[in-house]
Amino acid sequence: MDATLQRHADEIAAVIIEPLVQCAGGMRMYDPVYLELLRAACDRYEVHLIADEIAVGFGRTGRMFACDKAGIRPDLLCLSKGLTGGYLPLSVVMTSEDIYAAFYDEYVRLNAFLHSHSYTGNPLACAAARASLGIFRSDDVLARNVALATQMGSAALELQDHPHVAEVRQHGMIVAIEMVRDRANRMPYDWRERRGLRVYRHALTRGVLLRPIGDVVYFMPPYVISPDEIAYMGQVAREGIELATCD
Repeated sequence: MDATLQRHADEIAAVIIEPLVQCAGGMRMYDPVYLELLRAACDRYEVHLIADEIAVGFGRTGRMFACDKAGIRPDLLCLSKGLTGGYLPLSVVMTSEDIYAAFYDEYVRLNAFLHSHSYTGNPLACAAARASLGIFRSDDVLARNVALATQMGSAALELQDHPHVAEVRQHGMIVAIEMVRDRANRMPYDWRERRGLRVYRHALTRGVLLRPIGDVVYFMPPYVISPDEIAYMGQVAREGIELATCD
C-alpha cells in the first residue's frame, strides 16, 4: 500500500477500508497496527482515509469504533446499522472540519457538495438513532460487549483443532470459523458444494440463524444476547460444521 501511494498519490483521492474486519470478503481480519501504518502513509502522501464502519462500528469490535483500537482518526467515517440498533435504516458520513470547510462557501460560488435523497434526515430514523445512542450513554454497553466477546471466543474454542477448520478468528463480537477440505494445506472446499449452506440449514432446525459467507460460519449476534444463548449458538455451530464436513 505504501508503495502504491508513493507511485500514484497524485491521482488517488482516497483509500477506503473496513477497519479490522473485511466483512463481506469472508470475515477476514487484520491487526490494528495496519491501520496505524496506513494512517501515517495517507498523511505522508496527502491522501484521504475513508473508514467504512457500517458493520464494525458502535461497539462491535470492543471499542466504540474499530479505528479506536489503533488510536487513529479517518478523514471520513461511514456509519449505519448500530446507529439505530437496526430498528430503522439510517446512515451518516462524518468528516473532518477541514473537509467540511472546503465545501462551505457562499451559494453563488457553487462550491457546495450537494448530496441528498428522499429519506434524508428522516425524523423517525433519527429518533431511533438518538434512543440507541442514549443507551450507549446510560448503560455500560462496551464493557458488557467485552465480556460477551470472551464468551463467544470460548464457544468456538474447541473448533480450533477441528480437521476441517482452517482458522477461528475474532475481533470483539465477531467470530469467524473457516471450513476447509484439508486443514494442513488450507485447501478449500469446492465453492459449488455450498458447505456453509449445510450449516445454515441445520442451524435453522435448532432455532439459530447462522448466516454463512461461503464456507465461513460466523457469529455476529445482537448485543442483547445472553451467555446461555452464546453457549447454545456455539453448540449448534459445532453440530452444523460436523454435519457439513463429514463426507
